[in-house]
Amino acid sequence: MPEALVRAGALTGAVSLPLLLAACLAPLPQPLTGLNQRLEAAGPARAPSLAGDWLALIVSRDGRDRIQLVDLNRRQPVPLPGLERPDAQPLSVAVDARGERLALVRQLEGRTELLLYRRNLMALQPVALQPPGVPRRVALRADGRELAVEVSRQGQWQVDLIAVP
Repeated sequence: MPEALVRAGALTGAVSLPLLLAACLAPLPQPLTGLNQRLEAAGPARAPSLAGDWLALIVSRDGRDRIQLVDLNRRQPVPLPGLERPDAQPLSVAVDARGERLALVRQLEGRTELLLYRRNLMALQPVALQPPGVPRRVALRADGRELAVEVSRQGQWQVDLIAVP
């Protein structure tokens, strides 16, 4: 084996070993115990969406699923007037990094719909799917300007991207 190749391999190994050791010694992810206890006290939860200083999730309380938005800086839920309907079942929720826009998929009166909620307006607006389909999950870009929606059409799952003005 040529000597230059052997030296190159030794150099690569010498550089790789410290990087590998540094990765092993890096701090491990740690649960946020206090916040986790508060979330647990709110009831069973699912479908989390985390962006910036905001956490949106679906919480089960009193036999009903509700959307909850948590301000992580204050560690408190914030009110969402105009969002909930007692006869609606939320399936998926997403929040933008400013906590101003929430996208959600819910079932209401036998149909599944995609909606956008704007906190500053306390308004909920439907989002049309073209071509029509049945939404299942939604994600919201951090700046709140685009949705990614998992949609069923004719038995096939697809992902639609939708610009939000």
